[in-house]
Amino acid sequence: MTKTMSIRMDRKNYEFLARLSKQERRDLSKAVRELFSRGRILLEVETYKKREASLGTAAQLAGVPIAQMMNLLEEFAIESHLEKEDYLAGVENLSKTG
Repeated sequence: MTKTMSIRMDRKNYEFLARLSKQERRDLSKAVRELFSRGRILLEVETYKKREASLGTAAQLAGVPIAQMMNLLEEFAIESHLEKEDYLAGVENLSKTG
């Protein structure tokens, strides 16, 4: 279910969004949703980096699968915090489902 939201922003941010939506050939509301999604992911990448969230929690809060979160962490050159035991347990769980 989607919700409608009205926001206020200063002129600089509005002009940035207008330029972004024009560059990406999207309407303004779609550009805002995309920017929010990117911000959500970046916030969780930073949360994981600071060891304030596990990989699974960060992925869940970012709204992406764990595999995608792992790829994002690699893109940002963030070292994994997985312990060997957690990794082995994950491999074992994967082998049970396959």
